Amino acid sequence: MTDLARCIADRGLRHLLFSFTDLFGVQRAKLVPAAAVAELAASGAGFAGFAAWLDLTPADPDVLALPDPASLMVLPWQPDVGWVATNLVVEGVPLEQAPRRVLQQQLAQAEALGYSFRSGVEPEFFLLDPLDGGVADPLDRQSKPCYDQLALMRRYPLINELITAMQELGWGPYQADHEDANGQFELNWTYAAALTTADRHAFFKVMAASLAEKHGCGVSFDPKPIAWLTGNGAHLHLSLWQGNRNLFHDPAGEKGLSKLAYQFLGGLLAHAPALCALTNPVPASYRRLARSSTHSGATWSPAWISYGGNNRTHMVRIPDSQRLELRLPDGAANPYLLQAAVLAAGLDGIERNLDPGPRSDANTDTDPPAPGSSRCLPTSLEEALEAFGADAILQARLGEPFCRAYQALVARHPGRLAAGG
Repeated sequence: MTDLARCIADRGLRHLLFSFTDLFGVQRAKLVPAAAVAELAASGAGFAGFAAWLDLTPADPDVLALPDPASLMVLPWQPDVGWVATNLVVEGVPLEQAPRRVLQQQLAQAEALGYSFRSGVEPEFFLLDPLDGGVADPLDRQSKPCYDQLALMRRYPLINELITAMQELGWGPYQADHEDANGQFELNWTYAAALTTADRHAFFKVMAASLAEKHGCGVSFDPKPIAWLTGNGAHLHLSLWQGNRNLFHDPAGEKGLSKLAYQFLGGLLAHAPALCALTNPVPASYRRLARSSTHSGATWSPAWISYGGNNRTHMVRIPDSQRLELRLPDGAANPYLLQAAVLAAGLDGIERNLDPGPRSDANTDTDPPAPGSSRCLPTSLEEALEAFGADAILQARLGEPFCRAYQALVARHPGRLAAGG
C-alpha cells in the first residue's frame, strides 16, 4: 500500500482534502495538515454522518473516512493541497450505503466473473452569471450555438486552464467544445477503469466550479438550468475487458460488437426505468428527458427505451465497434452510483442472456416508435423511484443497505439531490 504521508511529502503538499461523495452527490471533505496525514490515514478522518446526505442519525457513531492513496490528485489551482477519495467505515465496518462502496461492490462482482469495467464520461456544464443565473457570456446568443468557435475562444482562459489541469493530472484530455446550448461546454478526457473515472468525475465537478469562480463565472451541472435551452447530459461510454482484450469487440458481430456486449445492452434496456432513479435523480432531470422544444431545435436526450447504431436519438448509441454509449444520464447523476447502477444492470443482462431485440435506425425525434413497440422512459422522478422500488433484481445487485438508505433519504427530502459538486 502506498505510504500516503511520504507521497505528499515528496510532492511538497501542505494539506490533504479527505473527500467523499454522499448519497445526494454532494462532496464532503476535511482539510488535513500534512503532519497529521499518517495518523488519520490509519484511523480515518471523523464525520458526523447525519450532517451529510447519508441515512444516519445524530445518535449514530462517527463515520470514519479512510483515504485511498491511488486516488490522490494535486489541486492544479492550489498546488500545495492534495485531494484523495476516501472509503467510509463505521466502527470498523464498511458503510454499505456509501456510493463509492456501492461501486466497489459491483466492480468486485464483475471481477469475480473475469471482467474489468472501463468507462468514460462526458459531463456537460453551463457557465452562468453568478448574480442573475443567466448565461455568463452576453455575446453567446446564436440560435444553434453548438461548436461556436468564437464563443469557445471567448472562454479560452478558463477552458485552457481546465485542459492544462487535466494534462497535469494525467487524465489525457483530448478535446473541448461549446455544446448545444448557449453558455454550455464539454471537455473530454480518456476513458479508464470505472473507479478511476468516477473519482475523476467527482473531482472534475469541484475543479470546474473552482476555476470558473476564479474567472468570474458560476458553473451548473443541473439537468435543466435554463428552461428553453438544451439540458446537461453526462453520457457514459462503457465496455468490459479481460486484461488488454476488449470483450465488447467482435469483428464478426453486428456493428462489430460481441454477444457479450449485446447481453450487457439487454440489461440496460430491461432495467432502464429503475436506472433513471440513479442516472436521472432530480425533478429537473425529467425536464431534460424527451423534451423537443429547445432554442436550438434538439434536446439530444432520449424519450424511449431503445438503441440504435451511430444515432443520437436513442437511449443507447453504438458509436463504433468498441463500446456502448448510454445517453440517459444527466449532470445530477452521482459519479459513483451512475457507474454502479449501469454495471449492475449490464451484469444482469449477461447473467440472464438478455436479448436487446432488433436495432432501430429511426430518428425517434421525428419518427417515434409505433405504440406498443417501445417503452417510454419515466416522465417524473416519482415514476422512476417507483420503478426502482419494484425492480427486485437491480435492488438485490446494488444491495439492500444502499437501496434502503437511498429510498428513505429521498422520501424524507424529495427534490434535494445535488446537481453540482
